[in-house]
Amino acid sequence: MTREEIVAGARHAIRNGSKSFRAASRLFDPATREKAWLLYCWCRHCDDVCDGQIYGFAGGIRGNVSILRGRTRQAIAGKDPPELPFRALGLLLSECHIPQSFLEDHIEGFALDEIGWQPRTEEDLARYCYHVAGTVGCMMAIIMGVPADDEVTLERAADLGIAFQLSNIARDVREDFDAGRCYLPREWLDEYGIESADLFEPSNGAALVEMIGRLMDAVKVYENSARQGVDRLPFRSRLAVLTALRIYGAIGRRVLSRGTAAWDERVTVGKLEKLALIVPSFVEATRSGVR
Repeated sequence: MTREEIVAGARHAIRNGSKSFRAASRLFDPATREKAWLLYCWCRHCDDVCDGQIYGFAGGIRGNVSILRGRTRQAIAGKDPPELPFRALGLLLSECHIPQSFLEDHIEGFALDEIGWQPRTEEDLARYCYHVAGTVGCMMAIIMGVPADDEVTLERAADLGIAFQLSNIARDVREDFDAGRCYLPREWLDEYGIESADLFEPSNGAALVEMIGRLMDAVKVYENSARQGVDRLPFRSRLAVLTALRIYGAIGRRVLSRGTAAWDERVTVGKLEKLALIVPSFVEATRSGVR
């Protein structure tokens, strides 16, 4: 496959797999945007294999995380596995130095899902969110020009990914429940005397909303931490990151505002609202770069 063909395939993946990430990626400069698509293509595939989905929707075949790990290591070694997501990863790694540790850490999150893992504590939840999303924040930061040894900025980038994932968990509680998963900490459920299998019993509605409130409190903490690293990025990257932060945050807060009706239909942020969120992000991006 040519570079153009691989990039086109990655663009197709993000167009079909994530409206929010796609919207934010348009704000990057062209070179950064293409690298973001390449990374997304691999990440999307890992997620789909773990969940038995296609671009985040039902209809796929659940695969084996050990195969994902093996194919990823082949891409790292420059062996060009035939599948597009690993070609995309290989191309990205040929153009951008991303430490292998982030790739391995990302796959570890899916390994936890494969064994039916559930966090016991809030710290366990944060660790899981680091694996599946914080690592992506770190890799995106490197794509945007942050040195791989800038640990302070990469920690802030990890916090951004964690904030995104917590909002996703809030939105997808019902979907995860139907798939036999629960990412609400076991300690939280114990406080309310709730078994995971009974989470959506009507009598547990108020407790569930309170737990979503806790998730969103944590989102605020991680969002504030992430903002401390934004000024290290070029202007267009700052704009993209801050817009994405607002989009994902709006999803989580909308879930909370709807109470027990939040899972009657999937919560989304419309195109016009996404466009509106660019304005305050532009103002903040302009100010955050001034030191």
